[in-house]
Amino acid sequence: MRFRKSGKNIRFSFRGVGVSFPSASGKIFQAPRTETKAMRVRVFFHDRCFDGAASAAVFSRFYSSKMRPDADFVYTGLAHRASQLFDEAQFDGDENAIVDFKYCSSPRLTWWFDHHQSAFLTPEDARHFQLDRSGRKFYGPDYRSCTKFVAAVTRERFGFEAPELAELVEWADIIDGAQYPNAAAAVRMEAPATQLTLVIEMGPDHDLLARVIRMMTRLPLGDIMKVSDIAALFKPLHERHLKSIDLIRERSRCDAGVVFFDVTGLDLEGYSKFIPYYLFPESVYSVSISPSSFRTKISVGSNPWNTQPRMHNLATICERYGGGGHARVGAISFETGALERARQVAREIVEELSTPA
Repeated sequence: MRFRKSGKNIRFSFRGVGVSFPSASGKIFQAPRTETKAMRVRVFFHDRCFDGAASAAVFSRFYSSKMRPDADFVYTGLAHRASQLFDEAQFDGDENAIVDFKYCSSPRLTWWFDHHQSAFLTPEDARHFQLDRSGRKFYGPDYRSCTKFVAAVTRERFGFEAPELAELVEWADIIDGAQYPNAAAAVRMEAPATQLTLVIEMGPDHDLLARVIRMMTRLPLGDIMKVSDIAALFKPLHERHLKSIDLIRERSRCDAGVVFFDVTGLDLEGYSKFIPYYLFPESVYSVSISPSSFRTKISVGSNPWNTQPRMHNLATICERYGGGGHARVGAISFETGALERARQVAREIVEELSTPA
């Protein structure tokens, strides 16, 4: 706060707002007020992923509670691609945060939270993170979900508490950590959280995710599923999901504990990763190929309900081909049109997983 005398009037300024008090003569002079610009916070999150959206929601509640209550949030989904992952021109916020996605060494990145084993694209990125002293970039590979990691870090480091978000945090951990009681519970989608997962992963409108994230910050999951356009989206998506079970059944084979299927040409850009284990409960691993509009993807996973010991780290396998993930689930992205290369790599991975380590 600063004071100065101007003629017969005494003026003080506080946080950029100037006000004049009456002088001894009693005459009042009103100084012009300076408008304070709202803080623009761009939050990047793992696109079409319940954990990514939930992480963005928890981070937003934390930031508005502990940093700037007037923050204006802008949300941008990030997808794994064979080409460049980040367009630094998009780092246009006063603050730029990434949650549930790989690290970026851009000086414009001010917050980062991730829990994937393959969080760093290069050794240089890893060193950049290790040398960071901002106290705003965090890595938690021992956490099943990034949402729970964000909630834990913001509670322990910044004293942030939001008990009303407990349901969101719990379901993100169940969904991303495959903590369902069985494959049927994951595939039948009876709980509101699993229904919302389908809308997030398969919905046609990317702008919808920003709305869902904002609703996640303040509404129970069951209430979100009652919003008219969300409920309307779920019905046809669920019908498509049920058809995808039959399509994957037709394209799948299970040998030596490994399910393999290729959905090229079936218009199945997205599907539930738990379907293979629902169809083949005896399986230990799954490998699939699914081309899309911007990549050719290999997905590699392990059956959460098969108690046989896991002898392979799937993230490490995927990293050899430029992909990554977690020890029990991973993926590789090739350029569009690289179908034969993807099939060759998929055969190599199937052979490796079929052979005891």
